[in-house]
Amino acid sequence: MSRDIAILGLGMHPWGKWGRSFVDYGVVAARAAIADAGVDWRRVQFVSGAATIRNGYPGQVAGATFAQALGWQGAQVNTSYAACASGSQALAAARSKILAGECELALVIGSDTTPKGFLAPAKGDRPDDPDWVRFRLGVTNPTYFALYARRRMALYGDTSEDFAAVKIKNAEHGFENPNARYRKKFSAAEVAASPMVANPLRLMDICATSDGAAALVVSSLDYARRIGRGDAVRVAAVSTVTPTFASAVIEMPDLATDSAVAAEAHSFRAALPMKAYEEAGIGPEDVSLAEVYDLSTALELDWIEDLRLAPRGEAAALLRAGQTRVGGRIPVNPSGGLACFGEAVPAQALAQVCELAWQLRGQAGARQVQGARVGITANQGLFGHGSSVIVKR
Repeated sequence: MSRDIAILGLGMHPWGKWGRSFVDYGVVAARAAIADAGVDWRRVQFVSGAATIRNGYPGQVAGATFAQALGWQGAQVNTSYAACASGSQALAAARSKILAGECELALVIGSDTTPKGFLAPAKGDRPDDPDWVRFRLGVTNPTYFALYARRRMALYGDTSEDFAAVKIKNAEHGFENPNARYRKKFSAAEVAASPMVANPLRLMDICATSDGAAALVVSSLDYARRIGRGDAVRVAAVSTVTPTFASAVIEMPDLATDSAVAAEAHSFRAALPMKAYEEAGIGPEDVSLAEVYDLSTALELDWIEDLRLAPRGEAAALLRAGQTRVGGRIPVNPSGGLACFGEAVPAQALAQVCELAWQLRGQAGARQVQGARVGITANQGLFGHGSSVIVKR
């Protein structure tokens, strides 16, 4: 039995610092997705919103907030929160509704308005939250990313120049993306001249925070066929597995729930795509492109290996050979990634799916991956949240 659902419509509000309500961005993206799908808003039966915790109560009940903003029409609503994986959790909820036969047509929306600077935990003491604890100890996100970068340097011989090459590649991709916030190409010298934030990562190695939104209209395959969209690209898998802890030696300090990485078989980040591959009935060799969570340049290299697109320790070699660029064997972040978009937390996992769908439709313009047929995403949230989505033709 197929567990695929059809992607009928795609929409996005460009990323930036726009100074408006997250609702405004979400409505723009949602209306674009509905128009792209060619459906009537009144026919949408389920609205699944990705929560934003920095935008008050409306952000915490995002599904209902967007249903109201678009015009009450009786749809069921849902709101999902999973930090940076909120968008894919909202998509998973819509997919479950469709596969259960409880609706045929759903709208999924993620939108955010973010503060300046790096993201920090919400106010209040949470000593039982490992991520809160690491911030309290001074291990902010940039510092945490730097620990991963140092690990790559120690284990695999990666260099600061390799990390800079990730930024340069993604900037070239994002230069061609009208929805990207940063559309500027960079040289290695410019990356090297940017301020040091957490050694070895410089400012250009770390993504910014942004406002933005992304939306999808998804349906059952039967519905897609009935409206003449039987050839629509499909969501073939959504993995949201949590970490598995083993008794083996811990590789990194347990300062956050995503850091307890024991033997490779127990790696949280590696487990996410493996579940997705199993669900979709494919393997890494079938993947045409990937959109991964490049909070830092070094993390992109980790994800390439976690997705099994390169053997452990060989992602930098793949990068140096030009194989992760558009035109290479396995393009990674053809959208430009978070390097060019920045974090709009509940929207970014959906933005990744939008990019895959545009690529598989052949609608990605100058950043088009030729012959793309299967794409995979990787996203990671706090406290054990994460996601991997597979989209196929």
